[in-house]
Amino acid sequence: MKNERTDDDDGQRTTTAGDAGEQDEARSSSLDISSEELRELSSLATTLVADYFAEVSDLPVFPDTSAARVAARLRSTLPDEGVALERLMEDCRAVIHLSRHNGHPRFFGYVASPSTPIGAYADLIASALNSNVTSWRSSPAATEIEREVVRWLASLVGYSEDGHGLLTSGGSMANLNALYVAHRAAAGRDASRAGLWNTSAPMTLYASEQVHLSIPKAADVLGLGREQARLVETDEHYRLDARRLREKIESDKQRGLRPFCIVASAGTVNTGAIDPLMEIARVAKDYSLWFHVDGAYGALGAMDASKRALFAGLELADSVSLDPHKWLYAPVDCGCLLFRDAESVRQAFASASEADYIKVHEAEAAEAFAFWDYGVELSRRFRALKIWLMLRYYGARRVSASVAEDNRLAAYLAARVNEADDFELLAPVELSICCFRYLPPGVFGKLERASETERAALDARLNKLNERIMHLVQRGGRAYLSNASLGGRYSLRACITNFRTTRADLRQTLDIIRDAAAHVLNDEDERLMNDRDDDESQAIDSPAKEPTP
Repeated sequence: MKNERTDDDDGQRTTTAGDAGEQDEARSSSLDISSEELRELSSLATTLVADYFAEVSDLPVFPDTSAARVAARLRSTLPDEGVALERLMEDCRAVIHLSRHNGHPRFFGYVASPSTPIGAYADLIASALNSNVTSWRSSPAATEIEREVVRWLASLVGYSEDGHGLLTSGGSMANLNALYVAHRAAAGRDASRAGLWNTSAPMTLYASEQVHLSIPKAADVLGLGREQARLVETDEHYRLDARRLREKIESDKQRGLRPFCIVASAGTVNTGAIDPLMEIARVAKDYSLWFHVDGAYGALGAMDASKRALFAGLELADSVSLDPHKWLYAPVDCGCLLFRDAESVRQAFASASEADYIKVHEAEAAEAFAFWDYGVELSRRFRALKIWLMLRYYGARRVSASVAEDNRLAAYLAARVNEADDFELLAPVELSICCFRYLPPGVFGKLERASETERAALDARLNKLNERIMHLVQRGGRAYLSNASLGGRYSLRACITNFRTTRADLRQTLDIIRDAAAHVLNDEDERLMNDRDDDESQAIDSPAKEPTP
């Protein structure tokens, strides 16, 4: 007779009769859930996300908590049995309230844009499908969408109407891929087989002293060494100096070094400066060097028509990195590497694509396509869906308008800083980053009159003050800034890549900084000058109000 199935006390299905050799068709420990349970899970999770998007502007940017309190709330023993869904959603709500909120309109700390709602749900769909986007045969739809998204991104930044490339985890991986390809294009495949120690001379790459840390890190990872990432001085606007670049290349060649690549920045992370791309492209051409543009933060700023001229020369690059999760309002993770010559990239990775189990049997070119031929990663998320859906949902014009407004907001903040007597602008504003510092009333005049030695001493005291201000603002929960060191001066750095930010948020942030400064000067009795003028002394030592909670 056939097996009969009953539910035991724990709700597991068990076999009660039948042939001992016959296996139950259903797995007794299946992780599938019923349609009713799935609807409940979907409803609770969707409500949680919708509530978060509705309330994120009203939450503290940074939670009023500590590592010990976070651990006390979230740590638990690994359960042997399942935890009720309602309890899990309560814990997820706690996770939300114990997080820093990049989507808050006064989060200006780093290049981290908020996620659009459709981007968040796109990641849910992608995770449910759980494609491993290694090649067309593994994920036909995802591969087609990613290749289309790459073409869209190349077009949006003015690189190419028919761009090649792939999505990466972020700018660091995109830059690593680019430098690997640049190196192999110069060194040849022998370097892959025999190692770098068999090359004729140390190979060097060039970038500005403001370059992102991922560039010297990539030189380290690739075995070139950080010292072979040659950092070139910048001009007064923190842009790579093309004349000094030529001089350093010539000097290194005379020393027996072997230049192979120049990295230009299209929006540095400190100030948003855009290197003179056209001039640098000419240097790269003159010396037959690979020309890579690190646009992880700033390249998407080219979507702002008023800024497009700043990016002239980007279209000449051999490769370009950019991050949709930095300034296209996409959920992490989503970086991108664009490249001009697909064949040179494929050749660079050819020796890494010889394993039998990834051999492609498809004959048609599109169906034989594999991302492992163009990048370091093998396993890859379906990153493209969130970009594909977002650009189609909003349209390129609306997204570009949001990027342009971020740039206008940074210019607005710079104007408010310039008109105030208690702030000093420390760098030009080219894109959406504004760097400035707080000055106690009366100090600006003293800086103007100070000798070089006096200015250095005063700058050191101001650095200490602004560092304390930044930390107090970050932990206060009402706004969030980061910092940059510019010419030895500690800068408060506001990076605006947020479609929720308004001019009122920026005015409020300046007042929050003033409150924090008053708190530091009052409670810490910070002494900025030992020889203050009477009016300056009165201004600095006057009673200060407590910061608003």
